[in-house]
Amino acid sequence: MTTLGYIKIAFAAASLAFSALTFAGVDTQTDSNGVILAGHDAVAYFTVGEPVLGSSEFTAVHNEAIYRFSSAENRDLFKQNPEKYEPMYGGFCAYGATFGKKFEIDGKAFEIVDGRLYVNKNAQVYAAWRKDIPKHLNEADTEWPTIEFIAANDL
Repeated sequence: MTTLGYIKIAFAAASLAFSALTFAGVDTQTDSNGVILAGHDAVAYFTVGEPVLGSSEFTAVHNEAIYRFSSAENRDLFKQNPEKYEPMYGGFCAYGATFGKKFEIDGKAFEIVDGRLYVNKNAQVYAAWRKDIPKHLNEADTEWPTIEFIAANDL
């Protein structure tokens, strides 16, 4: 192969890698370290029924987001079935999704509906969302496919 051929292959590989990085994390709400749910244990929402901070000692990666867990047992449960525990709307605020927006969450305002985890920006937003959960879920489900891969700042 010629030098030009190697250059073309390198350029194509670099372009592909850069385009993948451009979209990394757009569909999940993570902090600057890639941690989702403001560091709260996704499994604990289901098993304990309240937000529990996870530890950097017990982690798993799913959909390019780092999940933290309060125990190895919770981490292992998550790894067995991540779709069961992952938050809806990529961990962005469920109420914000009803308006076609992506808002960060504090990890403390949550609800499990029909076996799915929904998180909201904070307790005040959660209180408004909770007034008509079925309506808001219908609205968010309609909006999410349109906004899923658009950066929050671009909405």
